[in-house]
Amino acid sequence: MASRLSIFALIISFALLLSRFSLAEDPSVYHVYELSYVTASPLGVPQQVIAVNGIFPGPVVTATTNYNVEVNVFNRLDEPLLLTWNGIEMRRNSWQDGVLGTNCPIPPQWNFTYSFQVKDQIGSFFYFPSLNFQRASGGFGPIVIDNQDRIPLPFAKPDGEITFMIGDWYTQNHTVLRSKLDSGEELGMPDGVLINGKGPYKYNNSVPDGIQYETVNVDPGKTYRIRVHNVGISTSLNLRIQNHKLLLVETEGRYNLQTNFSDFDIHVGQSYSFLVTMDQNASSDYYIVASARFVDETVWQRVTGVGILRYSNSKGPASGPLPVPSTDVSHPWSVMNQQRAIKQNTTSSGARPNPQGSYHYGQINITGTYIFRSMPPTMINGSLRATLNGISFVNPSTPMRLADKHRVKGVYKMDFPSRPVDKRPPRLGSSIINATYRSFVQVIFQNNDTRVQSFHIDGYSFYVVAMDFGIWSEDRKGTYDNWDAISRSTIEVYPGAWTAVLMSLDNAGVWNIRVENLDRWYLGQETYIRIINPEENGKTEMSPPKNVLYCGALKSLQKQQVHSSASSMLNGNLIIIFSFMMVLLSSLC
Repeated sequence: MASRLSIFALIISFALLLSRFSLAEDPSVYHVYELSYVTASPLGVPQQVIAVNGIFPGPVVTATTNYNVEVNVFNRLDEPLLLTWNGIEMRRNSWQDGVLGTNCPIPPQWNFTYSFQVKDQIGSFFYFPSLNFQRASGGFGPIVIDNQDRIPLPFAKPDGEITFMIGDWYTQNHTVLRSKLDSGEELGMPDGVLINGKGPYKYNNSVPDGIQYETVNVDPGKTYRIRVHNVGISTSLNLRIQNHKLLLVETEGRYNLQTNFSDFDIHVGQSYSFLVTMDQNASSDYYIVASARFVDETVWQRVTGVGILRYSNSKGPASGPLPVPSTDVSHPWSVMNQQRAIKQNTTSSGARPNPQGSYHYGQINITGTYIFRSMPPTMINGSLRATLNGISFVNPSTPMRLADKHRVKGVYKMDFPSRPVDKRPPRLGSSIINATYRSFVQVIFQNNDTRVQSFHIDGYSFYVVAMDFGIWSEDRKGTYDNWDAISRSTIEVYPGAWTAVLMSLDNAGVWNIRVENLDRWYLGQETYIRIINPEENGKTEMSPPKNVLYCGALKSLQKQQVHSSASSMLNGNLIIIFSFMMVLLSSLC
C-alpha cells in the first residue's frame, strides 16, 4: 500500500511540474472560451446575443499579479472575431492585444490562444470583442487580478465580492446597428440598460411584465466589494444603491483614497471597485439603479437599469420611486467634481510592495505633447465618419507590427499630426504616431463633439492630472496635479472640455488609442502609437507568438487550421500529464 501511495505522490509531483513547464517562475491560469450566438430576451424582446461558453455576460478571468494567462478562444460566430482585454497592459507583448492594428482576426470556426502575463497589475478590468460592433451584442466578461498574498489590501478583506456589468442596450443586434451607422444614421436613444445581462425590475408600469432582473443576495452587517464595469455602447451611467453608501477604493487597477459617494458616474469603458456595507434595517429590498447620465433624463427615462439588493432578513419587496442621483451635473462648475475627487492612495501598495506614490511622475521632465481633438461625425467620401485630428482611421488589411517584422511596405504611414490641423479637410487614412521609446509625454484629449466621450490607450495606464472646460493651452500645465493623480487607462472627456494625462512610453509595441464610445470608434475615431526601442535586443519587446495568425499581404503564410470542438481542446501539457498518470495508474491495478 505504501508503494502505491509513493507512486501516486510521484504522479502528482510530476503533474505539478509539467503544469508549470512553460511558466518559468510564475503560475498560470487556463481558460477555453467559445463565443457563439444564443437567443435571449433581456428587455422582453427575443434577440441574438453573443455568449461566452453559453452564458451572457461571459465568465470571469481570475488571476493574481504576475500570473500567466492563457485563453483559448473558439469563434463560433459567422464573422471574424478578436477579443481585447481592456486595461491589461500586455507588457512587451502587443501581439496579444486583440485589436486589428496588431492582430489578424480569428476566422469563423477557428480558434486562437491568447497568452499573456498580467505583469505588475492588480484590480478590475474586462474583456470584449473588438471587431464589427460585436460588443453591442455581448461577448464581454470581467477580469479580476488579485493582490499577491505578501501585499496587503488597503482595507479589511471584504465578506464577499459582487460584479456589475452595466451598459446601455438596444433590442436590435450588432449587425443591424452597424448597418445603420454604415448608412449614415445615428443610433438614437437606447432601448434600456442591462445589469449583468438582465433588464429592469418592474419598478413601475412602464416596465413590461416577465423581464428577468438581477437580484443580489447579501447578509446584514457584512461588507462586499462591488466591481462595476460600463460595457455599453455610448451612454454614461449613474450607479446608486438605495440607502447605501458607495466607498470608492479602486480605479482601474489603482487603489485610490477612499471616498464615500451616494451615487457615482461611470462612463463607457470604465471600471471601479466600491465597498458597500449592509447597514440598513432590511424593512424591504433595495433598488440597484444604473441610469443614463449627461442627457435629458426626463426624455431618457427608459434608459434605466434596475436590480434588487436583498438582505437575508428582508421584510418585503422594494417599492416606490427610484432613488435619484444626488450629485449635480447641471452646472459646468459641478460636472467634474466627482472625477477630480479621485486621488491615488500614495501610501498603499498595489501590484508591488513599494507604495503607489513612490513613482514621482510630477518630477519628470515632459519631452513631448500630443493633442487629440474629436469633432462631431462628418461626411468623408460620401460616408459618415468620426475623426481624431481630422483623420478617420482605416485599419490596414495587414497588422502593422506584423508588417514591420516581415518588411511589408506601404501598410501604414507614420504621419499622424501631434496637434489638430485646421488647414485641410477631414480625410481617411492609416496614419499612426511614431513615438520615442522611454519618452515622457503629456496627452491632451480635446472633446469638441456634443457628447461625453471616454478615451482609452492600450498597453498603458496614465496619470490624469487635469481637466477643464474650454481649449487647452500650455499655461494650463500650472494647474496639473503633480502628486497624487490617479493612474488609469480610460478617462472621460466632457463635451467642450479637455483632459490632460501624463505617461511614460516604456512599453514597446504598437498600441491602440481610441474612443470607447462604440459608435464613434466604429466610425474611425482611433489611431495607434508605435513605440519601438531602436536598440531592441529581445528584452523590451517579445517576438511574434508561434501561433500568430496571418492575413492581408501575409495571408500566404497562414496554414490551414484543423478544426475541432472546444471540448477536445486541452492544453498540451495537460495531455502529457493525463497520459503519464494513466500509464502509472494502470500499473497499480
